[in-house]
Amino acid sequence: MYDSIIIGAGPAGISSAIYLKRRGINFLIISENIGGELNFISDIKNYPGFKEIKGVELSKKFYEHLKDYEIEPVLENVLKIEKNDKSFFVITKNNKYETKTIIIASGAKPKKLNIPGEEEFLHKGISYCYVCDLPLFKNKIVAIIGGGNSGTSAALAASDICKKVYLITNKDFLDCEKILSDELEKKKNVEIIKNANVKSFYGDKFLKGIIYLDKEGSEKRLEVDGVFIHIGLVPSSDFVPDEWGIKNERKEIIIDKYCKTKIDGVFAAGDITDLPYNQIGIAVGQGIISALSVIDYLNKLK
Repeated sequence: MYDSIIIGAGPAGISSAIYLKRRGINFLIISENIGGELNFISDIKNYPGFKEIKGVELSKKFYEHLKDYEIEPVLENVLKIEKNDKSFFVITKNNKYETKTIIIASGAKPKKLNIPGEEEFLHKGISYCYVCDLPLFKNKIVAIIGGGNSGTSAALAASDICKKVYLITNKDFLDCEKILSDELEKKKNVEIIKNANVKSFYGDKFLKGIIYLDKEGSEKRLEVDGVFIHIGLVPSSDFVPDEWGIKNERKEIIIDKYCKTKIDGVFAAGDITDLPYNQIGIAVGQGIISALSVIDYLNKLK
């Protein structure tokens, strides 16, 4: 029986783990990877203490901090969680763990367009991670779908190594930080296509192009070698039972200011929650709050 189990080893889960360890709590941290979406971010320039750092490097520093406290995440994929009157159970493919409390910090995964050709050309020209796959398209023509911070960051990175970059958004503006849009405007090989509704992808063995509707509703074809989809994230909460009633219509975990859910003993932190703004600093803060809330809850149980 553990005092607590943290699900997820991204910024929120790692922060929770450090605080629980310092208070002598008997806990386990379970995750399919270490760092989560942090590993797929290129340049981070707004995390205090680091003027500029790669996501994968910050992930390594977080992991090193865990190791300093002799915390080693269990690398397993959580399939479901259950509860009875006295405890909770976290179930993976090979194990079933019992705990008094749970911190759900499983983060979010890339959102899909769910249009024809998307699955067919995945890893055959379509990617959700420009940090991972952009080097494969050096001196080629690529399109970035998404006008937020992630999409514009991808376009900036692509502009340095690709012959031509199209940034496609379904809005009439770029929904990103001004510093990113200002930098993007300086790039001569970047073309921004606004008010575009992407309908499908086409090709043969590999991706050849995109079909989209322009603002007048006319169908357009755009020949590209690669596509990077960055249109947001979907909470990784499928393992949380719907009957618990702690998820909203977007599958986010509903929490209060103490990171508590309406089920005693269940807490959540980071991008999985219904609180606004997916930021590393916010995830770290919520991870700390959830750990302190768990400690308070356990003290009251005693």
